Amino acid sequence: MTEPRKHTDYLPENFDRVSSMDATMAHWLLRFALSATFLFHGAKKVSHIPQTAEMFGLSPETMTVVTGVELVVPALLAVGGLTQSQVGDLLTRLAGLLAIVILVGAISVVHWGQWNFAPSETHPFGGMEFQVTLIAIALFFMIRGNDA
Repeated sequence: MTEPRKHTDYLPENFDRVSSMDATMAHWLLRFALSATFLFHGAKKVSHIPQTAEMFGLSPETMTVVTGVELVVPALLAVGGLTQSQVGDLLTRLAGLLAIVILVGAISVVHWGQWNFAPSETHPFGGMEFQVTLIAIALFFMIRGNDA
């Protein structure tokens, strides 16, 4: 009688080496997703700060700070990830914290009251589902820093 095959029998011989290398780089997928989202939203606001502020019922000064943070978070995540020191770790954690502040603000000003991300009559910018997912990613960086 032959032994049943193990799930590892189907994997390539060098899978352990490849998967451990991939695991050490996986944090870049989350860094990219969070950074791209923040960069897109920040860049979209740069030339329309007064109009965007008025649309959301915020002061132009507040919207300028929000836009600045949305542009700084991706830079902090990139530099933090490339800097293997306590400074890099701090930059990564700071990026996570700043992202959470912006996302909680976005939920409270725009998305509160609707879970689904799809736009509706009451929530033309959609609900908070996507922002909550981004908060989870930002929490990961705030808690783990570069120890990801």
